[in-house]
Amino acid sequence: MSWYGFAPYVPVAERRRKATKEVEKLKKKGQICQPVWIEGRSIADTFWGKAWCKNLESYSDYSNRLPRGRSYVRNGFVIDLHVTKGEITAKVYGSSIYTVKIAIDKVPATKWKDMVSACAGKIESMIELLQGKFSKAVMQIVTDPKTGLFPHPKEINLSCSCPDWTEMCKHVAAVLYGVGARLDSKPEELFLLLQADYDELISKATARSLTQISSDQSDQILDDSDLSSLFGIDMGDAAQQEVINSPRKVLKGKATKRKVLKGKALKKKKTLGKTSNVRNKKSKAAVIKAVKKKKISSATKKKDRSAKAKKVISKKRNK
Repeated sequence: MSWYGFAPYVPVAERRRKATKEVEKLKKKGQICQPVWIEGRSIADTFWGKAWCKNLESYSDYSNRLPRGRSYVRNGFVIDLHVTKGEITAKVYGSSIYTVKIAIDKVPATKWKDMVSACAGKIESMIELLQGKFSKAVMQIVTDPKTGLFPHPKEINLSCSCPDWTEMCKHVAAVLYGVGARLDSKPEELFLLLQADYDELISKATARSLTQISSDQSDQILDDSDLSSLFGIDMGDAAQQEVINSPRKVLKGKATKRKVLKGKALKKKKTLGKTSNVRNKKSKAAVIKAVKKKKISSATKKKDRSAKAKKVISKKRNK
């Protein structure tokens, strides 16, 4: 401790080095760390990140605490930050490692419904929504201080393990700015935090756009009277002629289909007949060969028997 009970001054570079060491220690213990690293002077660069930080800076009650939080998050002292449903948990490096918990109320149902209906037909895809690439009208609806998506101070509950007795200390402010930086890479975490389903914005938008397209197309279709006046043709007579001629055309088409089918059937029969004839010829030839072989074998056997009998007779005579 230095004079007057204050801690000795530690340079920012030394603090950053110690903060990175603490991150490595937590990782070795098996803890999944998600630190907030900021490159450059701006904390957030995308629409959602900037809108979050702008909403944060509109809290007049915390205006004197926010600058220290900005310097903390820029120096990399937010060594771990997790966003879940309605809650932010983080660890901030200071004179010690402090745990920060921030609870945020769910978006009111009436407020969310009004926003969905106001944005209907103005957001084309999920990519467009998450990237913040939409019209100024949608931006005004989302970022409106009263009816917008971002929470009010009354809907936020702040807590930190540091000895500072104020509601928003520099560690809490650093975490809130860290959320803005996180939204640059993960904008979907804003809807997770506020427990709002961003698919509803897209589905309502596509449904509204489809109904508009169908209504526009129906308006563009000409009536029969307009066509008759435009081309000088009586559409009623033409329709009657089509009705009269259509059965003949159908019958002709059926007759041609039948002829084609008959031709195919005849071709199949011919091919089957040819194959059957070839098979019959082959089988007859095989039978004839087998019969001939049997006759030859029987004749040879008879000759052998007669020769043996003659030998026996000759032997008896000689005796």
